[in-house]
Amino acid sequence: MDRNLALELVRVTEAAALACGRWVGKGNKEAADDAAVNAMRKTLETVGISGTVVIGEGEMDEAPMLYIGEKVGNGAHTEVDIAVDPLEGTSICAKGMNGAIATIALAPKGGFLHAPDMYMEKIAVGPGARGAIDINAPATVNLKNVAVAKGCRVEDLTVVILDRPRHDKTVKELRKAGARIHLISDGDVAPAIAAAVEGSGVDLMMGIGGAPEGVLAATALRCMGGDMQARLVFLNQEERDRARAMGIDDFDRIYRAEDLARGEVVFAATGVTNGDLLRGVRYFSGGASTHSIVMRSRTRTVRFIETRHFFDFKPRLDQAPATQETPCPAKTF
Repeated sequence: MDRNLALELVRVTEAAALACGRWVGKGNKEAADDAAVNAMRKTLETVGISGTVVIGEGEMDEAPMLYIGEKVGNGAHTEVDIAVDPLEGTSICAKGMNGAIATIALAPKGGFLHAPDMYMEKIAVGPGARGAIDINAPATVNLKNVAVAKGCRVEDLTVVILDRPRHDKTVKELRKAGARIHLISDGDVAPAIAAAVEGSGVDLMMGIGGAPEGVLAATALRCMGGDMQARLVFLNQEERDRARAMGIDDFDRIYRAEDLARGEVVFAATGVTNGDLLRGVRYFSGGASTHSIVMRSRTRTVRFIETRHFFDFKPRLDQAPATQETPCPAKTF
């Protein structure tokens, strides 16, 4: 895969972040998500790929753009599968809270697990704790093993977990063990990546979140040498039927990062609001600054990019339409 594609992807996530950044704190998550989708879709048209969206905003009848199966890119020879979340953390953005990002990943055709839009249990760490996690083990055992691997005490570890009633038991176990806990309202892709970034303040991400987000996180962790285990969580027979229709027949399978994102993969994300991983969009007179991360699995090169955009000299994607006749659904896990 052409290494220049990695930098092209940053343009895509920057455009999405600039567009939805105008909606930070305005209480309208649908408009924010719609702005990000419009800007990402328009910028993808200029990228030298023949891409197919395999993880996106939903099925064609649910999403007008970036739907599963949609063809994107300028039609160039390079055929790739694409996973996108134009605005990961729609509620975070709408409330002006920390941790919203725009993100995209590329893989060779067939490289991504075609994850249904359902729940997935996950545990993720950075390269310093690779091999120390076991999704079947109690939270306390994982804490002890990660602490040993990182040469620290359990009390030194910080665990990120979604603030949901389903995690109450796990949170109690973590607190009893003495670990530090960072509860988040939405968006577990950025924390999973932060666990692999030295000095981010995050050591583990665990809990049940969205399955599509699990594939995006796995892509980044593969590029960084991190570790992840995951398994789908089925709430009813309909979800099992949907998974089977997407080619999943082992409902108890434990997936590793290498299973969720195979082959040579590329990942990029741009901050929308401030977070442990990235700074959010900052506007100034006549422009804005963005903070992004981009990486490749082939070389494990990780770049943090700070960009200054001057709107007099580029298309105003930050003014993408705020609403459509059929707005893209905002997902909350």
